[in-house]
Amino acid sequence: MNDQPAITSTPAQSAAPSLVARLLALAAIVVAGACGGLVGYSVADLQCTDGCTAWAGAFGVFGAVLAAGGVGIVSVLTLRAMAEWRTGQRQQSLRERRLNK
Repeated sequence: MNDQPAITSTPAQSAAPSLVARLLALAAIVVAGACGGLVGYSVADLQCTDGCTAWAGAFGVFGAVLAAGGVGIVSVLTLRAMAEWRTGQRQQSLRERRLNK
């Protein structure tokens, strides 16, 4: 006559994205930063005829930060969407199990 759900010994599963997904997001951010840095450096180096390496380096850093920041934002939003999707799936499966009892 106890309406309380039975306590199970299985640990609660996390809805967080897997380690592989987070590592892939980190790799994407690093690659985007490197590519943005190369593009920024190349554009500044091509525009300058007197060999101004300081400006080219500054544009390279700016390009790297801009590209890594943009990909970082997209990666965080993607990982959050994955977590929300998993949470919704787990809630749906719990509802279905409770209805089938």
